[in-house]
Amino acid sequence: MSRFWSDVVRGLTPYVPGEQPKLANLVKLNTNENPYGPSPRALEAIAAEAGDSLRLYPDPNADRLKAAIAAHHGITPAQVFVGNGSDEVLAHAFMALLKHDAPLLFPDISYSFYPVYCGLYGIEPGIVPLDDHFGIRIDDYIGRTNGGIIFPNPNAPTGCLLPLSEIERLLEHNTNSVVVVDEAYVDFGGESAISLIDRFPNLLVVQTLSKSRSLAGLRVGFAAGHPDLIEALERVKNSFNSYPLDRLAIAGAVAAFEDDAYFRACCDKVVASRTRLVDALAGLGFEVLPSAANFIFARHPQRDAAQLAAQLRERSIIVRHFRQPRIEQFLRITIGTDAQCDTLLQALAEILAG
Repeated sequence: MSRFWSDVVRGLTPYVPGEQPKLANLVKLNTNENPYGPSPRALEAIAAEAGDSLRLYPDPNADRLKAAIAAHHGITPAQVFVGNGSDEVLAHAFMALLKHDAPLLFPDISYSFYPVYCGLYGIEPGIVPLDDHFGIRIDDYIGRTNGGIIFPNPNAPTGCLLPLSEIERLLEHNTNSVVVVDEAYVDFGGESAISLIDRFPNLLVVQTLSKSRSLAGLRVGFAAGHPDLIEALERVKNSFNSYPLDRLAIAGAVAAFEDDAYFRACCDKVVASRTRLVDALAGLGFEVLPSAANFIFARHPQRDAAQLAAQLRERSIIVRHFRQPRIEQFLRITIGTDAQCDTLLQALAEILAG
């Protein structure tokens, strides 16, 4: 620690992102990236934008992108906020909407950025355990004093989906604080809570273009909610960085939303590969949690997960292992192409036979 660090920095435990290893012939199944490239229309739009206009600042409001998102979801641009990846959008939500005296409620097994943001912004975490099947129990959140509630749906890293009716029930009972639903993976099998924002002024839904729209390298995320919530996010954004999205990101993201057929085709391929992989892993003796995401959470009753991850790595196959209570025997495996999944399955069969 440096004597120049602030007290805030001294107390932080930073988020650890998924590894980006540089190995030959790598089968990379650890960071939930889409195995299929971006829409060709998005790539064309990015290339067209890469010209003399880059000397000019981008639109600070990203109005074109807000309009495209609003049109896709049947809402108004005033109900849309955009940021540099959903992590930045979430960070602004923590500051703008979730920083209160009462604790912020979120699951014990969930996106590990939530406790990091709590530490950064001085928010008391209120940890709520998942049930024995790794599901979120809405009853555990109802009636608890809180300064806000946040959870991913589908949850990460488990992949388990909470029905929209349960989110609606939570909102009906929790009307005095903001509920943030983090939908990074919803396009792979869930129903978005964006359909509820007109009825519940305390609901904020956050999504990303990194997963289902194959634009993790572009860094685009957004939130949908009541205009009052959006205004709070804008106030924080404009006190932090008034130009979060560059010209290339805005152009590519707009085109990605306009190419709905490509988006749906990619999602369908990932879902089909997920079903195939789950069935094959079950045949190898793995227990796989029900997943509505572009990854699965699996464990083998007779094999140590850390050892399995290490043995896969020796074969240039990278999966994610979390050294965390309750889930230390699980592996999170991103859904790759069928060829990548076959490589994984062959390696696992060899390891289990050894």
